[in-house]
Order: sequence, then C-alpha cells, then structure tokens
Amino acid sequence: MKSEIINDLKNRYTAKKYDKNKKISREDIEIIKETLRLSASSINSQPWKFIIIESEEAKARFHETFKNKHQFNQIHAKEASHTILLAHDPKFTKEKFSKRVDEEVISGHLPKEKYETFMGAYAFAEDNTDENGYNESWTKAQVYLSLGNLLHVLARLKIDSTTMEGIDSDLIAEEFKDELDGHVCSVAIAMGYHKNEEDYNFGLPKARLKQEDIISII
Repeated sequence: MKSEIINDLKNRYTAKKYDKNKKISREDIEIIKETLRLSASSINSQPWKFIIIESEEAKARFHETFKNKHQFNQIHAKEASHTILLAHDPKFTKEKFSKRVDEEVISGHLPKEKYETFMGAYAFAEDNTDENGYNESWTKAQVYLSLGNLLHVLARLKIDSTTMEGIDSDLIAEEFKDELDGHVCSVAIAMGYHKNEEDYNFGLPKARLKQEDIISII
C-alpha cells in the first residue's frame, strides 16, 4: 500500500491536452463528490462551494470566461470531461459557522453540552477577519486543502487533471453568479483523460527538490 501511494504521486501530473471523447464515469464522479465533501478544513469550517461543470452548456459558459485573459487554459473548458470551480466564502460569519457546529451535534461527533465550547473555535476565523468582515485569505486556504485531497484521489482513480489558477475570477463571478451564491472562485481543476499524442507533459520525469533540501528531522 505504501508503494501504491508513492506511485500515485509519481504518476500524477498536469495534463495539457484532453481527449474530449473520453468521459469520467458516473461512479467516479460520485467518488469525487464525496472526496470534496469529506475534505478537511480548519475548525471544520467548510467555507466553500464546489461547482461541477459537466453539461455542454455549462462548458460553453465557462469557455466564455476566458475571453479577456488566460486563453492558454481555455481549451480545457470544452475538451476536459469535467471541470470543478472551487470557491471560497469571502465573509465566513459566526452564524455560518454555527450551522457547521449543528452538524457536529447531529452527526454524534460533538456532545450537545459542548456546543458553546466548540463555537469558541470561531476565534481562528475572527483572527483573520478585517474590519469589513472579510476573511477570504483564511477561507481560500481551506479550499486548497480540498484541492490537495482531490488531486491524490484523482491520481488513485487514474483520472488526469489540470489545476488552473489561470482563470478570470471576475468573469466567473458574473457568469456563475447564481451557482456561486456569493462565493469566490480563484482556482479551478479540469479533469478527464489526456490525449497521448498531443499532451507534451505526459510521461516526463518528476522535477522536485531533494528531501534533504526541504525536510529536516530534529
């Protein structure tokens, strides 16, 4: 099992060209959805929303958001099997956190009598909230936890992916306003199966620093 984990990480790479005729199975999409739901976040805040782009109509809408910049990623909008918009809540309030704590009690994870004690954990969010109620630097960090979780699961499922910070958050906010419901998308991930003969990044060796350059055991 340990070697399988390392193989997942060695084989994962950033796809540059997708085969638009190959689609992710419904079974794997369900695994992906549950992977996102089960992702870790500070104080179990879950200050996120995930929009899965699957239909041709939605792909066309996403394609249009590249008209001003980052056109190098535009090709993935229509050719990838699916794309996920990973969005964070820029104003994660204590009231919103209380709904997460409600779920802690409902699930049986948190004894009801410890509800108010757990609510005190919101201090982590407060420490990162400005005078206007914005704490997106903190909530955006939580979204990247879910992204890291997703990348490994996709590698295990042998699904190729392309993480894209090269997107137009402003146009995405306009085009997907209803779906985002106040959340902000700063990163997306295209998913599918690479096109062998056209994906120049496939099969290249990993380029990482040596362990001794980045890890210290003390």
